Amino acid sequence: MTNLAQLIQDLPKAELHLHIEGSLEPELMFELAKRNELDFPYSSVEEIRNAYQFTQLQDFLDIYYAGMSVLIKEQDFYDLTMAYLKKCDEQNIVHVEIFFDPQGHTERGVSYKTVITGINRALKDGLADFGISYKTILCFLRHLSEEDAIKTLNEAKEFIELIDGVGLDSSEVGNPPSKFKNVFAMAKEAGLKLVAHAGEEGPPEYVEEALSILKIDRLDHGNRSMESESLIEKLKESQMALTVCPLSNLKLCVVNDMKDHPIKSMLDAGLLITVNSDDPSYFGGYLNENYLAIQESLNLSKEMIVTLVKNGFIGSFLSDDEKNRHLDAIDLLV
Repeated sequence: MTNLAQLIQDLPKAELHLHIEGSLEPELMFELAKRNELDFPYSSVEEIRNAYQFTQLQDFLDIYYAGMSVLIKEQDFYDLTMAYLKKCDEQNIVHVEIFFDPQGHTERGVSYKTVITGINRALKDGLADFGISYKTILCFLRHLSEEDAIKTLNEAKEFIELIDGVGLDSSEVGNPPSKFKNVFAMAKEAGLKLVAHAGEEGPPEYVEEALSILKIDRLDHGNRSMESESLIEKLKESQMALTVCPLSNLKLCVVNDMKDHPIKSMLDAGLLITVNSDDPSYFGGYLNENYLAIQESLNLSKEMIVTLVKNGFIGSFLSDDEKNRHLDAIDLLV
């Protein structure tokens, strides 16, 4: 292991862009399908893995939602989340801010209570067993209507103490952030943090909408911000954190080669960039693998890696005291 690879392993890290359903490994997917006695379209773990070939976001979403179908009982959501937390423990990830997609479950007849209770129980156990702190972000599916998103937010109010924010994910093109202006205003009124996917496949204008109309606290992806000088300046000035997902971008053909990934240019432009795994089961790597991929392809220096790791805590929704504690721990290691 190279010195930089060892550093990536050793540094305490935060992950701010992780879809918990996207951490469902084929082995667990197959196991849950059998446990729940489902008529599942895949006959083996290998067959599931072979289906992980994507040329665009929609190809991925099709199998992503198929995979979701195995999640039915509270224990399923617990097992899913705990499997991710065990991986975090292996990779020295000490804080997570995870996304979940309740609409992908409630539309199948699984109650919101089942979803959030299973996830939260695992997060609490992960804090007790591994010392991994957490925030939970409910995401609205942008290919559905804002009315459906409002219904979902209202369902969540009974368990509002179990979530820290709301987000916006799924098919970006044709579903601009402005479509969800009202539900984001409602979430803000309820005291929740606001994040949104924008500028992954969608144009820079979607990033502008997320900033000015949704009034987000953090930007998910944001790669295409680099196409607009005014947007770069705005993001630099505000130090809005961007949750960038390198292996996801490669797997979904947002970039054709990791050597073309804009993350180094984004850092050089003075943006507050964080590294994340997005949907690690589907995209070929958890957080450390994302760091390793960009380090090897873009020849990142030790200083750049340390900056990116620190940015994960700076861009988090932790308190200032908690952020400083983690930043001090990093300084002691480097």
